[in-house]
Parts: sequence; C-alpha cells; structure tokens
Amino acid sequence: MRMSNMLIATLREVPAEAEIASHQLMLRAGLIRKMSSGIYNHLPLGVKVLKNVEEIIREEMEAKGAQELLCSAIIPAELWQESGRWDAYGAEMFRVKDRGNRDYCLGPTHEEVFTSTVKNEIKSYKQLPINLYQIQTKYRDERRPRFGVMRSREFIMKDAYSFDKDQEGLDIAFNKMHDAYVNIFNRCGLDAKCVEADSGAIGGSNSAEFMVKSEVGEDDIVFCTACDYAANIEKAEAIAEKAEEEALQEMKKVETPNSRTIEEVSEFLNVDTKKTVKTLLYNVDGKTVAVLVRGDREVNEVKVANASNATGDIELASHEQVMEATNAQTGFAGPVGIKVDLLLVDEEVKNMHNIIVGANETGYHLTGVNYGRDFEGVVGDFRNVEEGEKCPKCGGKITIAKGTEVGHIFKLGTKYSESMNAKFIDENGKEQPFIMGCYGIGVTRTVASIIEQHHDENGIIWPLEVAPYKVSVIAVNSKDEEQMKIAEEIYNNLRSLGLDVLFDDRKERAGVKFKDAELMGIPMRVVVGKKITDGEVEFRLRTSSDNEIIKIDEVEGRIRTEFEKNGLKLR
Repeated sequence: MRMSNMLIATLREVPAEAEIASHQLMLRAGLIRKMSSGIYNHLPLGVKVLKNVEEIIREEMEAKGAQELLCSAIIPAELWQESGRWDAYGAEMFRVKDRGNRDYCLGPTHEEVFTSTVKNEIKSYKQLPINLYQIQTKYRDERRPRFGVMRSREFIMKDAYSFDKDQEGLDIAFNKMHDAYVNIFNRCGLDAKCVEADSGAIGGSNSAEFMVKSEVGEDDIVFCTACDYAANIEKAEAIAEKAEEEALQEMKKVETPNSRTIEEVSEFLNVDTKKTVKTLLYNVDGKTVAVLVRGDREVNEVKVANASNATGDIELASHEQVMEATNAQTGFAGPVGIKVDLLLVDEEVKNMHNIIVGANETGYHLTGVNYGRDFEGVVGDFRNVEEGEKCPKCGGKITIAKGTEVGHIFKLGTKYSESMNAKFIDENGKEQPFIMGCYGIGVTRTVASIIEQHHDENGIIWPLEVAPYKVSVIAVNSKDEEQMKIAEEIYNNLRSLGLDVLFDDRKERAGVKFKDAELMGIPMRVVVGKKITDGEVEFRLRTSSDNEIIKIDEVEGRIRTEFEKNGLKLR
C-alpha cells in the first residue's frame, strides 16, 4: 500500500482519555477512533490487524474440525426466555423492540442461537460430534467501559460451540479447543496462561480461562511457584489454616461502643484480628445471605453467589435488610440468633475456637463463640486466596498477579440443551440432550493484549504474523528520482512475493516517516537513501536499534530469513 493513498491517522501526543499503553498506542498509531463511551471505529490499519488475528483463529479452529457460520446479532427474546436467561442476564444486555413491539436483544453471547440451530438441524447421533464457530460483533452495556477495547460495549468475539452425544465426546472437544487456543495465542505472540475459572453467567460444570499477565489486568490470577497450578482468584481454592486447640470458653456479651470494623474491635478488646470473625450480609435474588470469614480475610463473592444459587448479581444488603436480620446497626452482625435465609460459614471459621463476633445488638460483641455449639450453617470455601498461602495442589507457595482474560473455554453439559429441549436420537432410538461445550476468544481484546506485551517508548512492536504490514519501504528523499525508482522496484518485488508492504512515498521529512513506521510497529524497514549509489540500502528490524547495510539484491533474502526464523513462509 502506498502511504500517499492511505488514511493516515497517527498522533504525536498521547490522548488524555487513554490510561493504558494499548489504548494510547491504538489511538496514536491510527488503529481506532472513539465514537462514544465504550464504542470505537476501527480504521484501516486496525482492520488489517483484526483480520490477521481472525485468520489465525480460523486456521487453528478448522485444523480441529470446527466449521464457521455467521449468526444474526439481533436475537428474539423467545430464545433467551426458553433458556431462562432473559430475566437473569441483567442490565448488560441491550434490549430492543421492533415496530410490532416484539422483544429482541443485541447478542452479548450466542449459546441460545447455536443450540436452537443444532436442535433444528441435527436429529441423530450419526451426525455427531460437531463443532460450530463464528467471528462476530457482540454487544454488552458495560457499567464502566474502560481501557479502550479492553472493556467496551461493542467488541469482536470468536465463539464456538461443540455438540456431542456423551461426556467422553465433550472431553475430547474441550481438549481440542484447549490445544487450538494454545496455538492461536502462541502465533499471536502472546504469553497466555490457562487457569481454572468460574463459569459465571455462561454456566456449566467446568471452565478454564486463558489469561495474559498485565499490570492493568482486571482479574487477580493465582499461581503456584512450585507446580503448574493456576486459577482465577474467583475460582482458586483456599486452604483453611489450622487453628490451635483450645478449651471452649463460655460465650459472653461484651460492650464495644463505637467499634464497628474488625480493626476497631480488635484494638478495643486487645486481641489479634485472627481471633475475630466478620459477618457480611448480602442481597441474593431478594433473599438475605450471611457469610462468615475470619476477620483478616476477604469474602469471595463469586463463591458466595455459587453457593447461594444466585441467578443474577449479588450485592451487599441494604441498611434496612441488616436491621431486619440483626436488630442492630451495620457493624454488629453475628451468627448467633441472626435471621437470614442462608448462613454460609467459611471452613476456617468452623475450625476456630472461642471467636469474637457481632452480638446482633448495636454496641456489643460476643466472645467465646464456637461453631456447632453456638451456631451452625453451610460450611465451605467462601474466601479469597492470599499471597503466600499453600497451593491446594502441591502445598507450594501461592503468588498472585494481575491478568487480562483473552479466552475462555467451558464444559456446558446439558444446561442449554435440556432447558431448550434440544435432543437427538441415540443408538437405542431414545431421545437424549446434546452434551455441549462453549469456547470464546475476545478478538479485539487479543489485539490490545498483544500491544500491552509488545511495545516500547516509540510505539507498537507487532509480532510478524499479526502485523498489518510486514515491511516498510521508505525513500529518504521523495524528490530524488533515483531513490524513488529503487524504492518502487523493491516495493513491487516484495509485493510479488505475497507480502503486505507499506511504501512511504509521502512528501514528508525522513524523520516523520521513520517515527510513523516505528509507531505503527512495522516489523521490518528498508530505507532507500544515498547509499544506492553503492547499490546498498539500510535494513532494520523493529526490535533492533541497529541498521544493517545490505545490497539491494539481498533485500528479498534478508526478509525470507526473518520469516523462516518465525516459522513462516513466503512464496
């Protein structure tokens, strides 16, 4: 492509709205432009990167036997009502009505559509297994869009769905998709880690996320320093610390004026926070759920939601709910005599002795409280794992890092096929529900994540396979006819090899051309200047600060060498 004919939208200054590197560089390099909060237009350079990532995805998906289709982004409410998710999905769903007052949504995800499609087309076990995928725009009305395309209201996703006759088939499909995702992210130049994850609103029995470590990631990822264990903190299993044995004390009510927080109670009673237990109250689908964790621990709300069988988002109980459950102001809730629909007790609390809890009376706490004698509840893991704890797999040391999700794979089982009556006839002539899997990749988020991992102070550094153009040919002096002639010949020769080449034929200063090439992240640069009198040009990699002087007739071979290093081929 000749840059004199391109829509060039590079910026020298960092836009004030951009907080993270990928957002800044996508704007500065002219990949995207903001239309509204969380809504972006993709400019030509950005589209080329998206298409390259999409092509990698297509090749790896089809290598595993998946077939591409394209569903409508407008979905009738009836499908979501059939699965039971129309009311449960929440405010993130864009809902619209047609002129006949019929309800639709802009698809945030497509489980219902794929299930309905297969229900209507697949009748026999002989037609299974099958894996279908699409690359399509999704819509979610994010409460707080941020970080450019990392969390936006409109984004491109690859979503795939497998349909099998039994669990063994699902396991095979799940493993195939896992391997495909490893290949996809490797080819995109991403250091992505597969971690255990919560299934969230999608549902299902088992899921795993592909996460990239990022200082601006919105998820906390738990890693073991001794083995391969990794999990999203929402899913990570917490190992209960063993409490020392003590003789059980008598439960007593003590006055604790103006002491509402764990720190205030601990200081007032002169005890370690590890001897206290906090009682948090939540509103879960209109019911009041109390959760007990050790005073120095943090409640894991995803674990609470799962234990409570929540159909929507959970939230901290209102002041009125707290008063109704405890007859006390916030800060004095405790498990003894509390009036709630469900009491969840972290396993660590169950094993503690003579704990201090709220007395359900303003200004008072209870000491000498013990599980089993003074209160009971549903015992489980309801807290966040913390740095330095023991790994649940090998007992090694846990470390926690920020991460961004780029892919997610689920074992859905029969969650959607049963609710939507999607069945096939098995070998014995009986109807059976399809066993399903679901596999998503955020394409736009993957592009942003690549930039987060591959940039420097001068701009983007694209991995070769995803780069919008592989080589930039620059004529130092556009007024020099000989330079322009040689540059044109190199440009045309490289294009004949099937390469995406950028020819900077603009009447701009050489420094401007060099800066734009670096900002846009073009992997290789060929500079045609005064050395053509010696039959030479400059060759430079975006990852290097050194120029190589090579013969004009060596340009093709030098570029072939770089492709071979990256496992790629030219014509």
